[in-house]
Amino acid sequence: MTDLLLTPLADAFLQVGVPVAVLVAAFGLLQLRHGDRLLELLRRRAGWAPAVGALLGVTPGCAGAILVMPLFTRGTVSFGTVVAALVATMGDSSWVLIAGEPVTALWVHGALLVAGLTTGYAVDALRIGPRPEDLAAQEAELAGSATSRRRRRAGERQGSGGTEDAAPTEATEAAATPGRARRHRPVGGSESALVRWTGVRGAGVLLAFWAVVVLALPASVALTAQVGTGALTAALGGLDPVLALGVLGAVVCGAVLVVRHGGSDRLAAQVGSRGDVLRRGAAETSVIVAWVAAAFVAWEVLSATTGFDGSQLPLVGVAGVVLGALVGLVPGCAVQIVLTSLYLTGAVPLPTLLANAVSQDGDALIPLLAMRRRSALLASAITTVPALVVGGVALALTT
Repeated sequence: MTDLLLTPLADAFLQVGVPVAVLVAAFGLLQLRHGDRLLELLRRRAGWAPAVGALLGVTPGCAGAILVMPLFTRGTVSFGTVVAALVATMGDSSWVLIAGEPVTALWVHGALLVAGLTTGYAVDALRIGPRPEDLAAQEAELAGSATSRRRRRAGERQGSGGTEDAAPTEATEAAATPGRARRHRPVGGSESALVRWTGVRGAGVLLAFWAVVVLALPASVALTAQVGTGALTAALGGLDPVLALGVLGAVVCGAVLVVRHGGSDRLAAQVGSRGDVLRRGAAETSVIVAWVAAAFVAWEVLSATTGFDGSQLPLVGVAGVVLGALVGLVPGCAVQIVLTSLYLTGAVPLPTLLANAVSQDGDALIPLLAMRRRSALLASAITTVPALVVGGVALALTT
């Protein structure tokens, strides 16, 4: 039970969860303080947009790449900026790689940045995808149509002797046309809480999560540095404090997933307060820990019951590069986190990981699918080209 369940759960929290929580909180606070400067740069310097998009995308997690999507749909940035952000992002799986192998993560993110810059500017130079001015015109037309409908309905009510003389509210218009409201609703903002907590239960779970993270931070550092804790275990009568803290942390992450609501709100990239940073950090970390723990447990059970060591998987050579790129086409971060976790176990080689990292779009593709489906599918298809190139180069250099 300890080898097959408890140790993988503890490793998922201590090796991945604790570093991820600290990094997500740190990046969230930086975003809270300096995030608007990058957005203003995108508006003022159109030629720099793909470069800024790649820089936003290469930041760990999905928030940076998500910020680009509503700007594209409003015609503020080019399609190449979207592609640059999607190529450069590794989604939430970047946290897993940073926590497990920080030096490798540095090289991988450097390759992602170069690939994102190159692909983004190439897409704009070749004039692939819709033009920003066309998108801006479409948005203006939609906004004008909505205003005309509100005025017409208000006039009809006044003409029929109704007492209501005010135009319908935005909420009323959204309720009347739910499909269009979902399609054109901007992502982010203070009105869309990243994680909603219910009463005292939610606040207690949030407090417990960060308390366990703080308590487990020294154990996480000791585990990463391979510092033995045998003497402390003996002093505690055989109770391994590192294992106990790790399992407790995994359980608390499970509690976070139980009490959090509105899973789609994770797609919002903006934060309005430090409380938002802590709530988003707890939610994102818990999701990552859940998937990593599932991968670790499944791997241990598979290895123990069948003797399977990963060499039988078609994840090496050219087939591995192609498969990694194809897996990256799956929207969201779950399957990408699993593949990165398998890399940390040694089951997936570096070229396959690189191809997957370039191809995957994380959660950033989901709001784009909701707002501009054709553009999202085109952008996702384009990312497979640099994925195959980067994976192929890595394969040639490592063989």
